[in-house]
Amino acid sequence: MTSTRIDVSGGHLVVKEEGTGDGAVVMLHAGVADHRMWDSVTATLRQGHRVVRYDLRGFGESSPAAQPFRDADDLITVMDSLGVAEAVLVGASYGGKVVLEAAALHPDRVQGLVLFAPPRPGHEWSEAVERYAEAEEAALDAGDLDLAVRVNMDMWVRGPERSWDEALGRHAEAIRESMRVSLANQKYRDEFGESPEPAFDDNLGTIETPAVVAVGTQDVVDFQQIAEHLAGSLPNAELVRFSGTGHLIGLERPDEAAQLVNAFLSRIQSA
Repeated sequence: MTSTRIDVSGGHLVVKEEGTGDGAVVMLHAGVADHRMWDSVTATLRQGHRVVRYDLRGFGESSPAAQPFRDADDLITVMDSLGVAEAVLVGASYGGKVVLEAAALHPDRVQGLVLFAPPRPGHEWSEAVERYAEAEEAALDAGDLDLAVRVNMDMWVRGPERSWDEALGRHAEAIRESMRVSLANQKYRDEFGESPEPAFDDNLGTIETPAVVAVGTQDVVDFQQIAEHLAGSLPNAELVRFSGTGHLIGLERPDEAAQLVNAFLSRIQSA
């Protein structure tokens, strides 16, 4: 695996690249993790594909934002810097939002989309999600990073209906460090992060890129609703449900997630 530092406006991104093959896959992490959430998935994909992962601004090894930026623009900058003309984009949660924005803005650069429990701007969030957001904000405002981490672990690792067990505890420990970094830098994303206008949510019917939308049946209900909406609104999308799985599918079910991506890549390449 090679590590590259790519300069962007007001900072830098750290990019990991491995594997060889006919097609490129660019993977974006969830908003409570960093590129390492894909470690086990990448171990399979790199055997036949060029796999690119990077930390978004303020996550992992990448610098926090210091001036206005758009994540979708950063994604294209990474592809340009690595000489990737087009790729299949894989995004988890917030990373799914970013790759959808890229597909709306730069359809000629995107061969396909694999979306693991993405959000969407136009969704009306439930009271449960609103309570989580308020609890996180209160913890961060009080400077209690440990509490903010616990709030996010309960929401995104354990989920609304499960109890903590040994397996979920391992998943929590796997992303604890990356989650802490993301929460510590969240204020910079809130201040400087910008979204494309109009939002992709207003133009779903025009995103004709082949897509798979995946969601866990133990995820927050909002994300199950969003997955159904996206699968029904994107012209060339299919919905896949992961039984008994929470929000971070790539972390909980890496083998099955890799199989899903591999099967999608095979269809794209044979089309």
